[in-house]
Amino acid sequence: MLINHLNHKIISKKERLCRNIFSQARGLIFRKRQNIVMIFQKEKRISLHMFFVFYPIDVLILNKNKKIVEIKRNFKPFRFWNSKEKGMYIVELAYPSQYQVNDLLELKV
Repeated sequence: MLINHLNHKIISKKERLCRNIFSQARGLIFRKRQNIVMIFQKEKRISLHMFFVFYPIDVLILNKNKKIVEIKRNFKPFRFWNSKEKGMYIVELAYPSQYQVNDLLELKV
């Protein structure tokens, strides 16, 4: 469950966790609509593609403190995107909610 710590609103009730390189490489490819969270070992710039993901998503880049440092809204299928900011967590939301840069998220597993 993902909760916006600043306003206590639920962003996602259920999400798939991707901790290893294989699950991160697959991401949402050929999956039904769902939310995922990718967790990396250290902060880095993120490169994503939407090949074989057939619905738009919102992408949240979170730093090591789980603060949103960048948002890519309405990331459409068959496109590329590179983050400007470094992140340790990526949240891909097939069911977008309300959030903004500098919001602090809480991940409850």
